[in-house]
Amino acid sequence: MADTDPAAEDLQQRGWKRYEELRPDELAELVQRTPVAFWPLGLIEHHGWHLPVGYDGLKAEQLCRRIATRTGGVILPVMWWGAGGGHDRFLWTHYQDPAATAAVLTTTARQLLQFGFRVLLLVAGHYPWQGLLDEHLPPLQRQFANRLLLWGTEVSLGGDAVKQAGDHAAREETSYGLALFPHLVEQGALSPGRGDSAWPEARPPPEESRHPGVCASIPQIPCLRRWGRMPARLRPKEGGGAGPARRTRGVNRPRLPPRPRRGIGSPWLTPSSSTAPASHGLLEKLGFRREGVLRDYEHLKGRFVDMAMY
Repeated sequence: MADTDPAAEDLQQRGWKRYEELRPDELAELVQRTPVAFWPLGLIEHHGWHLPVGYDGLKAEQLCRRIATRTGGVILPVMWWGAGGGHDRFLWTHYQDPAATAAVLTTTARQLLQFGFRVLLLVAGHYPWQGLLDEHLPPLQRQFANRLLLWGTEVSLGGDAVKQAGDHAAREETSYGLALFPHLVEQGALSPGRGDSAWPEARPPPEESRHPGVCASIPQIPCLRRWGRMPARLRPKEGGGAGPARRTRGVNRPRLPPRPRRGIGSPWLTPSSSTAPASHGLLEKLGFRREGVLRDYEHLKGRFVDMAMY
């Protein structure tokens, strides 16, 4: 009797398999039995000093695995070559041309549906994927109207069940990492005084080209260097509670400074954002202060646009 592969036995027990490991006959049988395909979408991108550069794809794959454990089906290899997000200036980061990324996305999705999969779920771990998906997948959905085509991030797919709005390498993504792949998270690497070592050639680009939300920091809490929104429910409680992060396994809960009761400049104030120049004046009249621009953050009407943060 041939020796069995423990990893293969584990996959069999879970009820799902990896696309790249199957032979043609096995794929044909799977499509007949459980025509469900999962495609994790990620990116290679600097995610702070404590998280792996493949964080987005690792998170997407782990989320696919958790769902596939219940439904069965097949999980495709992670699509690592994404685009957009504003961190392309950092070392160890690989952004691709959006047109090339979109071509791989639509071609592969169409092939999977043509091959007979009746359910296709694309889970994006990198938030700017949402714009590309929303732009390029609806025509495919109309072409295959008798199939179920779902796409988005954990935020858009989860709806009201997901309370976190997403950040970059800050509390929320760190918590996801600790819950999904704790062996790849090193909180001890969070330390001030890194200087310019995050930049290629050990020197930053011109100031106008830097991502303001990443370059800025909260001095007392280096692990909360971030861009993006911090929802009200994630702000620290009076006296320094760590909020929802304390529910995640292994979270190192720092003592946070008390949240100011007033003041637009508070680092704990949830920023507003806008891509429309006409709305900037209104926000300023209402008392919001412009703190920076997230370059190439949102994908709208075929192009990436900047988002002003207030």
